[in-house]
Amino acid sequence: VQLQASGGGAVQAGDSLRLSCVASGFNFGLFYAGWFREAPGKERELVAAISWSGNTTEYGDSVKGRVTISKDNTKNTVYLQMNSLKPEDTAVYYCAAAKNFRGVLSGGRPDYWGRGTLVTVSS
Repeated sequence: VQLQASGGGAVQAGDSLRLSCVASGFNFGLFYAGWFREAPGKERELVAAISWSGNTTEYGDSVKGRVTISKDNTKNTVYLQMNSLKPEDTAVYYCAAAKNFRGVLSGGRPDYWGRGTLVTVSS
């Protein structure tokens, strides 16, 4: 089982980034997925979550209106499109997968975690 995240990098405030997370080793199409982030000195927080079908999404309050999560089950991939990035978005971003929606929401316990990808936003 593996979740491989990519797409992080160093950008300027106001820029956009798209993170990708490719799943392997399990039936990703039946799993709910989410993106979390962890900034230095802060707890891990929910960025966005999506249902197994992609029809339902949830967003963290700090990113609503600036990010979009999507899921392509034909490619076993979940994406996070981030626009209008701010310095406070600087964090390590992790993708996760769970057998139910609760598992990828705030306070949930995903079944699988991927390695993080670092996003650094400078002002």
